[in-house]
Amino acid sequence: MPNRLALETSPYLRQHMENPVDWHPWGDAAFERARAEDKPVLLSVGYAACHWCHVMAHESFEDVATAELMNAAFVNVKVDREERPDVDAVYMRAVQALTRRGGWPMTVFLTPDGAPFYGGTYFPPEDRHGLPAFRRVLASVAEAWRTQRDEVVRGAASLRRIYDEPPFPQQARADAALLDRAVRGAIAQYDQRQGGFGGAPKFPPTMTLDFLLRRWARTGSASLLQAVHHSWDRMVRGGLFDQLGGGFHRYTVDDMWLVPHFEKMLYDNALLARLGAHLWQATHDDAVRAATEATLVWVEREMTSPDGGFYASLDADSEGHEGAFYVWTFDELQRTLGDDAATLIAFWGATADGNFEGRNILWRPHADEALAHRLGMETAALGAAVARGRRVLLARRNSRVRPSRDDKIIASWNGLMLRGAAECARVFGDARWRALAEHAAEFCASRLVRDGRAQRVFAGGAAHVAGFLEDHAALGLGFLALYELTFNERWIRLARELAAACEEFFWDDEAGTFFDAAADAPPLITRPRDAYDNALPSGTALAVELLQRLAALDGDGRGAARARRAIASLADLMAQAPLAFGHLLGAADSEVDGHISVVLSGTDDAAGRASLERSLAATYVPALVLADGATPGLPLADGKQPATGAATAYVCRGFTCDEPTRDPELLARQLAAARRG
Repeated sequence: MPNRLALETSPYLRQHMENPVDWHPWGDAAFERARAEDKPVLLSVGYAACHWCHVMAHESFEDVATAELMNAAFVNVKVDREERPDVDAVYMRAVQALTRRGGWPMTVFLTPDGAPFYGGTYFPPEDRHGLPAFRRVLASVAEAWRTQRDEVVRGAASLRRIYDEPPFPQQARADAALLDRAVRGAIAQYDQRQGGFGGAPKFPPTMTLDFLLRRWARTGSASLLQAVHHSWDRMVRGGLFDQLGGGFHRYTVDDMWLVPHFEKMLYDNALLARLGAHLWQATHDDAVRAATEATLVWVEREMTSPDGGFYASLDADSEGHEGAFYVWTFDELQRTLGDDAATLIAFWGATADGNFEGRNILWRPHADEALAHRLGMETAALGAAVARGRRVLLARRNSRVRPSRDDKIIASWNGLMLRGAAECARVFGDARWRALAEHAAEFCASRLVRDGRAQRVFAGGAAHVAGFLEDHAALGLGFLALYELTFNERWIRLARELAAACEEFFWDDEAGTFFDAAADAPPLITRPRDAYDNALPSGTALAVELLQRLAALDGDGRGAARARRAIASLADLMAQAPLAFGHLLGAADSEVDGHISVVLSGTDDAAGRASLERSLAATYVPALVLADGATPGLPLADGKQPATGAATAYVCRGFTCDEPTRDPELLARQLAAARRG
């Protein structure tokens, strides 16, 4: 018989609705029951695409004997971390304090008032690899609650002190020295051989690479551009990138980007698509553009709802096995590829023994030109064979059982993807990506924004869960990107509303930074905030950037001052741990070296306007802010309308502007000079 989770809309929660565990969703009812029955709460947190969440579910939550222990001794609560990042953040902090590590599934034991006292991540069904069996953990915690209550309560009180520490105790000024120190700190950890930073496991370091690309543009340091380009190339050639269907997997378990954890998350691909557009502007490398657009094709094909919203993720597993949808036996490749088999098996690095549990993850170990020379063929002929093989293998793969899709639509992730699609549309001049972005923006505006506030999740035909800081800020940045693509003033108005909500409901004037949960959100044992980047930029970093960009457009001194203060409050931490602050370091770059604004004016010269826009699209400019001179009520556009109506561009840094130009080549030179200061 289904449990209470059958009434939920989250695909992750619904995965557990047939469990024999008497699950509750997060809410007052669970804690009221815990108090009434004098039981501790067992909190289990995960997400739909999480492989080890599925493993623990099959081993423990579907096991009747285990469920009986859970139901007898605990009130059991299941949380989708993607719906409730606040709950996840609060209790992950406790697990990390207890175990010095974190991850999902997360299992935390709480007192009936919500205070954590014991926890961990994955627990196996029997003792192994130094981990205690889950049933043994259940029995031990239940016994401690019955017979050592005072000790448990004291432990909970002691652990609770982790939430009392000042969040950001140090103050410093953001300046060029900070940025230089952060660059040196990041490059010191750079993997010169494989790209990225550090060793296995390896996650796409998108925010840090974006920061390094900015600093290349500001300083002209060729080594920084090389680090970004090399990292991108290694990721795209590896198994991290889906060589057939496009898009990036979550991370790889090795240091050479070969063996992925096969889940695909919307946010990774949103961030990487935007980085790809910027890297193409910097290099004009056709391979960068191809991978970027292949990612957008995947998003359009597999992750876009009929109404335009973007789905959350694809599972790592299918048919009960991780990666089964994506891997190939050597014999299967030979049969399917026909006459091209020998060429394409070499191209995709397949072997008889395989590189993943006897099967092959497709990757590209060889440069195209070198492989073509080795095979005695023209590079163009190799490319044609690859295109044929990709079509054949993709058709074959599409006949397999597909990984499940988490079809909830998350506001912050949609804001990031909207921004990525809009910037790709502008940079590549492609109407297809413009349509994708506009459709998404209409969905976000109508379904994910209510009375100037973001809603976190759209699922089951309705929006629910009040939005967090990251939701407001990411949507605001997405709407600004769409304004810069379309110059429709509606999108600036929406961005302003969301920025105002960031300031009203999330700003902490005492600390000079932001909370992640709104002032009017249902209270937890602490009000969460985390300025570190994790899988996606922190809400603080996104909010700071939103305030900065709107200040550049509107001349909003208060928003700019708050952004400046938040950067200053975190400056020392950014210098000490640059890999954890990539996005905020980008905002610090904007603070130190300034935004570069371009106003395009003139409505009577479509051809001239298009030429200027192409020149602008082809040039990478960090901290670029775009406006149309005809946008009403926009201070940046004041006084920047040519008398003749001819298409004209105005390039400015702060209060200093270059001579207006109608020449696309001069515009490119002005932009190149402006980014270097």
